[in-house]
Amino acid sequence: MTAKTPDLLDPLLNSTRQSHTEAPPAPVTVAARDALLDKFDMAELQNCMHCGFCLPTCPTYLQTGLETYSPRGRIALMKGVAEEKLSLDAEFEKNMYACLGCRACETACPSGVAYGKLIETAREVIEDNKTRQGKTSLMRKLILRNVFLHPKRVRTFGTTLWITQALGLQKLANKTGLIHILPREIAEMQHAVDKVASPSKRKERRRIFIPVVGGTQAPWKSIPKIGFFTGCIMDEMFYETNQATARLLSKAGCDVVFVADQACCGALHAHSGEKSGATDLAKRNIEAFERASVDFVVNNAGGCGAALKDYRHLFANDTEWRERADSFVAKVRDANELLVELPPLTFHKPLHVRVTYQDSCHLAHGQGVRNQPRQLIQSIPGVELVEMSHPDSCCGSGGIYNITNFDMSMDILDDKMVDVQHTKARLIVTANPGCLLQMKEGIIRSGLQGQMEAVHIMDLLDRAL
Repeated sequence: MTAKTPDLLDPLLNSTRQSHTEAPPAPVTVAARDALLDKFDMAELQNCMHCGFCLPTCPTYLQTGLETYSPRGRIALMKGVAEEKLSLDAEFEKNMYACLGCRACETACPSGVAYGKLIETAREVIEDNKTRQGKTSLMRKLILRNVFLHPKRVRTFGTTLWITQALGLQKLANKTGLIHILPREIAEMQHAVDKVASPSKRKERRRIFIPVVGGTQAPWKSIPKIGFFTGCIMDEMFYETNQATARLLSKAGCDVVFVADQACCGALHAHSGEKSGATDLAKRNIEAFERASVDFVVNNAGGCGAALKDYRHLFANDTEWRERADSFVAKVRDANELLVELPPLTFHKPLHVRVTYQDSCHLAHGQGVRNQPRQLIQSIPGVELVEMSHPDSCCGSGGIYNITNFDMSMDILDDKMVDVQHTKARLIVTANPGCLLQMKEGIIRSGLQGQMEAVHIMDLLDRAL
């Protein structure tokens, strides 16, 4: 459906124009400018009716009350830039990167606007424009282009973190106050990081988990072969959660293979305007899982799963890779999705605990997976599931949003923890590593250490086995 921007947004565009008082950017050729602006999907931008149903679902709008911090406001700004009524400048960049990318607005939108793809395009345009002007930051080049594109370097990060913990340097830095040499955001969030697995323990990992003797019988004629997508940060910081997931799938009657040569899912790159990096990573993963000849590609991280299922979008204009991406995406499942398709697991250890479930935004809003985790939680003997008032509102993690927009992230988290505490739950269950770290930080900020614990759903299920 196409609609004209209503009058209520005209003042928004006018005030945004007036606030752009900085020096004009370096000149860009007409052809280069047109190539940038052509990236915007005008049909999708015009699909937004500006009805306002997204407003009460948007965490940043709720925190600020600013129209420019709402989905419809950002869409109006994108349209203004695409039509060259507004400048592609620092003000536009600030508004686009203030978005968490939680996609709750997509669930609320009556027109089905693909907001997640629009915000990624806006950021791609921003970063391409900065690259052409030679303004790409050193940190972006270092982290996105020289670390996450290289799995071995990500593993080096994990090893470095383990060494820091094993030598007691993290505790020493906290005790002496040296930790505050680091940026405030990292100094705060490191409290939520648990002990990571050692390199020697990682070397013991079996490449294949075969079905457990006496396990349940899968509802297929042959034993399904699961290609396990480990994730990059997920495997470095939550190695044991990946192991627990493999055990659960094995117990459910599946062959689980840790596929060689897989890479980062590309979510961080896609959300940060680095589409070329996301595309490169997608190609590597598609090729790796094709070689493995698996029946399903299973992951246990809501953000990774949403990125994997969005591979079609990356290759929309590439006939060869689009077909391969379609085949890959058809096999992608979140672990919660697949486990509820299998015969019920037999739990031998009642847990007798009250829990509440925090929806991963990219699992609930991005993939539409809501009921399956709750079914699995309620299948554990002794567990009492108590829902929050707003279980699918964002916790403020947003990938690395709690690093890049720390204050806003913590404001959102503090509101979430009020909702959590009303449930009187002992456990906060999540299905995404970013959410897990954020909820651990929320427990620390609320002074609830020892009274409450945040746990990944796969670890909870594994405990009951």
